[in-house]
Amino acid sequence: MHKINGKTKYLLGLQHVLAMFGATVLVPFLTGLNPSIALLAAGGGTLLFHLCTKRIVPVFLGSSFAFIGAISLVLKQDGIGAVKAGVISAGFIYILMSIVIMVFGVEKVKSFFPPIVVGPIIMVIGLRMSPVALGMIGYNNGSFESKGLIIAVVVVTTMVVISVLEKSFFRLVPILISVMVGYTLAVFFGLVDFTPIANAKWIGFTDSALKDLTTMPEFSWTSVIAIAPIAMVVFIEHIGDITTNGAVVGKNFFDEPGIHRTMLGDGIATLFAGLIGGPANTTYGENTGVLAVTKVYDPAVLRIAAVYAIVLSFIGKFGAVLQTIPTPVMGGISIILFGMISSVGVRTLIEADLDFAHSRNLIIASLIFVLGIAISNVVLWGTISLSGLAVAAIVGVVLNKVLPKNI
Repeated sequence: MHKINGKTKYLLGLQHVLAMFGATVLVPFLTGLNPSIALLAAGGGTLLFHLCTKRIVPVFLGSSFAFIGAISLVLKQDGIGAVKAGVISAGFIYILMSIVIMVFGVEKVKSFFPPIVVGPIIMVIGLRMSPVALGMIGYNNGSFESKGLIIAVVVVTTMVVISVLEKSFFRLVPILISVMVGYTLAVFFGLVDFTPIANAKWIGFTDSALKDLTTMPEFSWTSVIAIAPIAMVVFIEHIGDITTNGAVVGKNFFDEPGIHRTMLGDGIATLFAGLIGGPANTTYGENTGVLAVTKVYDPAVLRIAAVYAIVLSFIGKFGAVLQTIPTPVMGGISIILFGMISSVGVRTLIEADLDFAHSRNLIIASLIFVLGIAISNVVLWGTISLSGLAVAAIVGVVLNKVLPKNI
């Protein structure tokens, strides 16, 4: 671990902001939420997480990709108030999981979510969103909109080139750089409307952000059932992130402060995000990557980054710039990111060394794939419905418990 002075901490904090920035603001773009509020939720949520975990876990919390499909659907159908209720409910699920972990132990809880269940579910999350990515770049009825396709190809190419660069700082922020390149090209094509930037205040939220902030949560079974159960999947992701973070830092965070505290931190942060109209929070692997590169593990650096994120959220002009990013730019980013989500699911199966010669594994994975991808939602009663992802997760968990191990 490198020792650093106070001024260096502030520079390293800025680097952590750059690492998390692209993914954190991408989620609100894809769901329709406000990016400035997402930054506020990420910064405030990170500080709350550190309070819950005795300020010893060097983690940054940002917008979770797992909730994209559910949040975008609920926002479109029922509005921001229903989204707030769903995200708040997801926060309570996190908190409930932390209590269950504290009482029964993490291994008992993990037994309900083995790799044969989690891997296919993660794959389904990415695959369900893939048509959205193509739609964002102008794909419709077998053809592409020419400008949107050109921008997307340039954005994807930029991400690929940056990602394969060795020992380069740019590898830490490929999303941010790709967005900047795509934005510049979109300006050249005349696709950027600068009016919101000119009208925005220097300090303070935009009118749309203020509206989202002040809207009260509107609880309904529809929004809760659509969004909250996804927290069960993110629970496994959380365990993996904390394990990786501890391996990089050289500490066992399962023992101190305890995985129940880190899960509680996620829950409190997500409650905060739900109250202000941001997406659900989760631990960010991007920032763990920065820790590995810099060898600076001081949690205070992550708290400095959180303060930077909060400050950025209050700069009105900055928020307006984010809102002018054309859809094809984010569509290009989404093509890779949604594919990466599915690839993480594949990696989960490979690392678990699962044998698909066994009928048990084939049955569980097959049903999760078909139900999760083919079903948009299942109406339970009135306006209450389950998403295909939730149906697939329930079926996977149940089958894992009832099917014999030896088939």
